[in-house]
Amino acid sequence: MSDLQSSLDAVLANSVSGDPRVPGVVAMVTDREGNIFEGAAGSRDLGTGVPMTNDTVFAIFSTTKAITGTAALQCLEEGLLDLDAPAKQYAPEIGALQVLDGFDGDGNPILRAPKRDITTRMLLLHTAGFGYDFFNENYNRLAENHGQPSVITASRASIETPLLHDPGDRWVYGTNIDWAGQVVEGIRGKRLGEVFSERIFPQLGITDMGFTMSPSMAERRATMHLRGEDGSLTPQPDLVLDQNPAVHMGGHGLYATVGEYMKFIRMWLNDGVGANGRVLKKETVEMAVQNGLEDHHEVTVLPGVIPWLSNDAEFFPGLKKSWSFTFMVNDQTAPTGRPAGAIGWAGLANLFYWIDRQNGIGGFWATQILPFADAASFGGYMELETATYDAMVGVSA
Repeated sequence: MSDLQSSLDAVLANSVSGDPRVPGVVAMVTDREGNIFEGAAGSRDLGTGVPMTNDTVFAIFSTTKAITGTAALQCLEEGLLDLDAPAKQYAPEIGALQVLDGFDGDGNPILRAPKRDITTRMLLLHTAGFGYDFFNENYNRLAENHGQPSVITASRASIETPLLHDPGDRWVYGTNIDWAGQVVEGIRGKRLGEVFSERIFPQLGITDMGFTMSPSMAERRATMHLRGEDGSLTPQPDLVLDQNPAVHMGGHGLYATVGEYMKFIRMWLNDGVGANGRVLKKETVEMAVQNGLEDHHEVTVLPGVIPWLSNDAEFFPGLKKSWSFTFMVNDQTAPTGRPAGAIGWAGLANLFYWIDRQNGIGGFWATQILPFADAASFGGYMELETATYDAMVGVSA
């Protein structure tokens, strides 16, 4: 593995010294047994120069989603959740939401009742109708002109939004998994963070992860940085998610170290078994990583409509992608070497991961940069993944 270590060390070093560069990065790669690479480079904060370390804490944004999906799958295993029952049985507020049919001549939203109920299956697959204002012009218009709050506020109003289409009609990436978290809360009678702390984190040996940071976690937090149009990076030390959130946002709200997330990745590599016990049944894992979309659903480019939050974003342009519970699936072999059928996703501040169950490897790349789909960070991640496969050619399953 010395070749892997030197190759990936070089990727990280290049990422923090290139032009453009990332301020700092932590990246790790694991097999089924444990981490086979751990690396940190650059700074947590360009303003202070505090170095990035392996135990740095990140706002992990949408890499939260798969953990919420796992909690929902546990409910399914226990017979407490029917994926195809109306989700309002578990989260009643979702039943009051209407479909946005455009805007009238005065710019007011035109709303109507949906043609069918939202199900938890739709929520887990992003076909229920929810979007994000930074990926959708109509949601952005509701935010700018009608006071629809950002999901960053973690308020109920930020998820009790109109639907962009009738439930089940299309794939649109958005707050679906926040609602899946509300379904879990309705079933368990507890807040989502409590569910994680009882049913997922202990079984994985996770302590440095939560919707609220411990004092130790807060001391190790990496600062968010904004990328300017000229490529410059400006630290935003006060840009921190609400540490007493009204809603535990199952779609984006967790803080964690990369090392803790690797324990979650290994659980998926090991058929649902964590370091301290089983989290999911093997058959649940095998079901959950399959494409769950219907033929008329298409995983599309995510158009960046709020420039400081996101650029246009797409993994592996030109290759077919699908969606599972709750990961992107690449349906064809990726240029990095990631095989068809592998899973993965990303987080808004340019965090990226993949899980390759076929070869028994996975990795996570963490930076704190906005907007999303930052060329330097995403490019570094692609190099990390490619170098991993180059160094592990012929790795046995």
